[in-house]
Amino acid sequence: MPPLSVWAGPVALGWLVPGGGHFLLKRNGRAVLLLVSITLMYLCGLMMRGAMFQPQSGDLLTILINWGGFIGNLASGILYLLTVWLGYNQPDVAGAVHDYGTKFLVTAGLLNILAMVDVFEIAAGRKR
Repeated sequence: MPPLSVWAGPVALGWLVPGGGHFLLKRNGRAVLLLVSITLMYLCGLMMRGAMFQPQSGDLLTILINWGGFIGNLASGILYLLTVWLGYNQPDVAGAVHDYGTKFLVTAGLLNILAMVDVFEIAAGRKR
């Protein structure tokens, strides 16, 4: 395991700003691709009026779905923080477009998690 000081900063920046860790590691092409794709995916989810997940208690399936969705939303970093700060609160309503919007919001965060793993591997010297 590489020292924490080598990878913590780029990974944290990669969480906060999609592609930010790659910019810090001078991988500008990959950084722009991630910034644009994650941001567009997130914005498409908002324009489709997707719902944000909130942690809930209940049976095991309810807990897994809501906590998993919440982690997916939170993984979008500054996009999620700005959305919550600006008061976006779309209730979960029936409809295909809203459902796809919810999935887009979560998938943007999951893609950002993959980008953070990539930043870790580059910073640790395991990947070029």
